[in-house]
Amino acid sequence: MAKLVIVESPSKAKTIKKYLGGDYEVIASQGHVVDLPSSKLAVDVDNDFKPEYKTMKGKAGIIKEIKDHAKGKDVVYLATDPDREGEAIAWHLKNLLNIDDNEKCRIEFNEITKNAVKKAVEKPRTVNQALVDAQQARRILDRIVGYKLSPLLWKKVKKGTSAGRVQSVALKIIVDREREIRNFKPEEYFLMYAKLQKENDVILAKFYGDKNGRIDLKDKAQVDSIIKKIDNKQYKVIDIKKSERRKNPPAPFTTSSLQQEASRKLGFGVKKTMMVAQKLYEAGYITYMRTDSTRLSDDAKKMAKEYITDKFGKNYYLNREFKAKENAQDAHEAIRPSHLDVEPELGRDEEKLYNLILNRFLASQMSVAVYDTTRIKVDIEDYIFHINGSTIKFDGFMKLYIEGKDDKNKSRTENEEDDDDEERVLPEFEIGDILEQKELKADKKTTEPPARYTEASLVKAMEEKGVGRPSTYAPTISTIEERLYIEKEGRYLKPTDLGEVVNKLLEDNFKDIVDVKFTADMENKLDKVAESKQNYVEMLRNFYEPFNKNLLEVQDKIEKVKVPEQETDVVCEKCGRKMVIKQGRFGKFLACPGYPECQNIKPYNETIDVPCPDCGGKVLIKHTKTRRPFYVCENNTNSEDSKCHYISWTKPKKK
Repeated sequence: MAKLVIVESPSKAKTIKKYLGGDYEVIASQGHVVDLPSSKLAVDVDNDFKPEYKTMKGKAGIIKEIKDHAKGKDVVYLATDPDREGEAIAWHLKNLLNIDDNEKCRIEFNEITKNAVKKAVEKPRTVNQALVDAQQARRILDRIVGYKLSPLLWKKVKKGTSAGRVQSVALKIIVDREREIRNFKPEEYFLMYAKLQKENDVILAKFYGDKNGRIDLKDKAQVDSIIKKIDNKQYKVIDIKKSERRKNPPAPFTTSSLQQEASRKLGFGVKKTMMVAQKLYEAGYITYMRTDSTRLSDDAKKMAKEYITDKFGKNYYLNREFKAKENAQDAHEAIRPSHLDVEPELGRDEEKLYNLILNRFLASQMSVAVYDTTRIKVDIEDYIFHINGSTIKFDGFMKLYIEGKDDKNKSRTENEEDDDDEERVLPEFEIGDILEQKELKADKKTTEPPARYTEASLVKAMEEKGVGRPSTYAPTISTIEERLYIEKEGRYLKPTDLGEVVNKLLEDNFKDIVDVKFTADMENKLDKVAESKQNYVEMLRNFYEPFNKNLLEVQDKIEKVKVPEQETDVVCEKCGRKMVIKQGRFGKFLACPGYPECQNIKPYNETIDVPCPDCGGKVLIKHTKTRRPFYVCENNTNSEDSKCHYISWTKPKKK
């Protein structure tokens, strides 16, 4: 019996072919083969939002090839990715091949292993129309917003601008953070420390307050007054509390947590993470990488148990389930290795990401880490200092994996205590012990604004707010960067002047489009469509009618907005005007404001306020073709006789 399997990518086809016998032919559609044409709206809003699909550019030959291969086949299986997008591709292929709606032609697998592929072939199903409707609804929503608003932005702001149902909200999140930073008013506070000696040990104690509770140290006069009272007085231990603290391992990866951790630990951008993960999935090394589920199959747990008990011992294993977050799509497992009995052949980036996924998966099924913690309360003239210590009693999952941390929000609370996770061994204390003061000091601190978003922390914020889904995080960030709405300063995302102008126009005139709650609610409605709990045509109509009404009311009232331009002291040698800084695809450049009469442009040598660590010259910010910034000394001419050869991906720090 001749059988045809159609997948999305050639590499996936190659892997699957290895697992199926000679009766099977495996070919790739190379993604979508039809889509809405870009030249028009292609959605009949008066006829139940019927989409007008056209063959995509360059795909006519692939469609012909698919049809030719399908001729004479007894069975055709559609094995596209196990998500809404994959379901829609399968649906389009079914229609192109004239496969009956009731035909069980759809197969799916969460991992590309021999066992998973064989099981999928044995249990084909019909194409899930609810999933197709959800994908179509999302595509139509995005097309309506983009097609209706983007021309308006071209007219009112500048050519090349665009709006999007998710991208515009992501931009607003970044702009809102920038406003927080600008409006932030720093406040001074003090942290007081005492170095106390017990026999041969010197221990750091931190000021807490008095017997009535915590005291925040907000001004120098207050600090000086306390120091005057307690300096070189008797420090007495009045309380000792010992306890056991247990720390659970993190859950196995979802799409967003993988993107965040790969950024923290590997320095990968979200786009790179997904590209590398896609390669690992198609090669059969990991499960499907677009998921927001933390669930593990029984087979996966068994695999983890055998590995952990064999390598670390039975006391390191603990079977556990992780509670799914609200509104999680639980159709697929968490991201994990497909098997542990094969040594993968990987490139450098693939190996890094695979090991991260492997260790996180194993750690999720390991025992808790156990700490012995001690808090010593020390009295001096009725003021209280704390001494904190912590030692690992049993390392548990931490033997294999320690989760990375985001950059801390720099707005600190006064008199903040240190994280007790760090080990600090203390000598033995007894109540009544007298400690000798070796040093007493107070450090002046200033509260700092919240940090700008990184790609990883933006993904985290989008997930927490319900904006977008696992498949949209990476392309959303890429889009707003390509539109020049944001720029990177090192790892941090900052809105450009253009981004702020576009956001302000949308905020003032299309409040719902950039409203986080409204967008999250739309995502929930799309989920209900996928679950057959919501009619997608009704959902689209409820969105479109007020949206279009608002558009018609405001589009003629909106004034043309000029994007601010930063004037420089550089004089245009062609017309004498002072040149301005503009943002292009590859970074900033100088342009004559007399365009189009004068079209003079020049490179803009953007500098930082840190001298070259090698020669003391100015350090310039340059950008790669992918807009990744790097730092190079002005004296580096990229030749052997350069005065300086300094160049770095990392911004140099002040000495």
